[in-house]
Amino acid sequence: MDIFLSAFDDIPDPRADNARHDLCELLVVGLVAVLCGATSCAEMADFGRPKKHLFRDFLKLKHSIPSHDTFSTVFRMIDPKALDAAFGRVLAQIAVLLGDGDVIAIDGKALRGARDKGQSARARMMVSAYAARLRLTLATVATDSGGELEAALEVLGLIALKGKVVTADALHFNHRTVAAITEGGGDYCLALKANQDSLLSDARSCFGKALTDHPVARQQEAGHGRNETRTGTVVSAKRLAEHHEFPDLKAFGRIEARRETDGKLQTETRIFALSWILEPGVFMAIARAH
Repeated sequence: MDIFLSAFDDIPDPRADNARHDLCELLVVGLVAVLCGATSCAEMADFGRPKKHLFRDFLKLKHSIPSHDTFSTVFRMIDPKALDAAFGRVLAQIAVLLGDGDVIAIDGKALRGARDKGQSARARMMVSAYAARLRLTLATVATDSGGELEAALEVLGLIALKGKVVTADALHFNHRTVAAITEGGGDYCLALKANQDSLLSDARSCFGKALTDHPVARQQEAGHGRNETRTGTVVSAKRLAEHHEFPDLKAFGRIEARRETDGKLQTETRIFALSWILEPGVFMAIARAH
């Protein structure tokens, strides 16, 4: 919470000098309330009052929890650009907590019911970069001005990729996205499907040539009437990076899943393009983190 307090401390207080509630503390209470589901100033106040003793573990709250009128006044007057800059500083400090090898998942989601009446019925799409270990969204871009691919490239440009592993579904395995990741100093683990049919065919050929004693990793899970076994394999991509013009393509990963649910058997095979050769167990953990 000290990260937020230090970032909010630089926001100009739009109120008179005799304001009763500390601006930083008010913003922290409002932030925590919103993270817990509050959608209005009244709900911020209602959330804070019964939790006053918890907030006092890290806030002074000389005049207790602000009223809904106080929240409303502050949020009407505060400089939105200064508030946005403060959150930018928070994200910059949190990004420092990311370590080498941390997984950043790129994913697009449709926002149902996000259009006003009379607007296009098409669902609005948002593309996010999600830090799997921290369980934190680092950046989000709407697709209003372009498609999901363009939004993903914009998201990648907003975060530091050096030493990180970027994961994404097959839509994002293309020359521009791969170049953006590698030029930023990151590695990639990207799903490979029929949108890259020639490369997918070559990848299957690489697995077909693997020796019978090739290293594999296995994971088993059971529960709620389901038994699942996943087998992970990593093989070298040899010189296919130059042939297909994909920077730093070094290996392919494959996960074969065998799932039995209430007596019904399902199988699934997924193939990934990798920018480095890694142990099968590590590869499976990265794919699972996405």
